[in-house]
Amino acid sequence: MDVYGLIGNPVEHSLSPPMHEAGYEALGIDARYVTFEPEADAAAAAVAGAADLGVAGLNVTVPFKRDVLDAVDAAPLADRIGAVNTIDFGPVRAGDHPRGHNTDAAGVKRAFSHHGVALEGRDAVVVGAGGAGRAAAFALADAGAAVHVANRTAERAVDLAEAVPGATGGGLGDLGDRVAGADVLVNATSVGMDEPEATPVPAAHLHGDLAVLDAVYAPIETRLLREAADAGATTVDGAWMLLFQGVEAFEIWTGREAPVDAMNAALRAELK
Repeated sequence: MDVYGLIGNPVEHSLSPPMHEAGYEALGIDARYVTFEPEADAAAAAVAGAADLGVAGLNVTVPFKRDVLDAVDAAPLADRIGAVNTIDFGPVRAGDHPRGHNTDAAGVKRAFSHHGVALEGRDAVVVGAGGAGRAAAFALADAGAAVHVANRTAERAVDLAEAVPGATGGGLGDLGDRVAGADVLVNATSVGMDEPEATPVPAAHLHGDLAVLDAVYAPIETRLLREAADAGATTVDGAWMLLFQGVEAFEIWTGREAPVDAMNAALRAELK
């Protein structure tokens, strides 16, 4: 039996175990997915311990996505983003580090693709310059979009934009104008999660030629997505990004095409 898992703190309410185990069951793979909750300063030790236990792969969530960089051989995209959320242990030669990937970026691209949204040549706005914002900005730029990063602290947006090919960055002062002229919008902040009636973009700036991905998945329909749908926009809820980052990790670990429908059904059953 292969064992895969997740390290984070906290991980008690993670949706990854049922999603991945539904994938194993659908393909008849003898595997389990478990969770580990190391102390805040023990990410590298947790990775080493998982390797010693024979764990085949790990997902990594907050607060460890940057902390594990020194414990892995980061793939080029993960190195550029500066964060790892998936670790592949096998086969690892003695003295070598396991391979570290960032599948959050793939989650963004595959979520849009699943909804028929082309990214090449589009103007995209990413709200938020944290971990999800970094993954989204690189994903969109690599897919051929012109990216603008907007963040409450403008300096963080500018710093991120300098790392992303062709991107620009700034504060929230002109966000409405940016969105009004954009083709793609990603909310990569937590706005709308703890306060369901909060939204990062006023409804007046949303329009029917826009495709909107909200990384928030609880609630599954945020105010941003509801108002975007009312404006005629294509909407992509955050569970799709969560699903496809997991699908990408599943495929890295197993070398097999993930059963997307089965994993999606399990994920949405948990969200209900």
